[in-house]
Amino acid sequence: MVLFYLLVLTFVALVAIGGYDSTMRLIGYGDLTLRYQFIRLRMYFMGLKMKRQLDQDRKELLKYLENTDG
Repeated sequence: MVLFYLLVLTFVALVAIGGYDSTMRLIGYGDLTLRYQFIRLRMYFMGLKMKRQLDQDRKELLKYLENTDG
């Protein structure tokens, strides 16, 4: 409950100091930054998955080429 009061107090202080529009822009910036970090995290895991799949495909290709050369 205390955290909620601190959040409301912070929001009121931001509106009092910078105005409503500036506060909403700041909150929008924070929202976009958080979403961007989430997307970057998902991209990191996609990259790991793609690297694993490409390594596996490369091994299979080399094994296939080794068997067909002889």
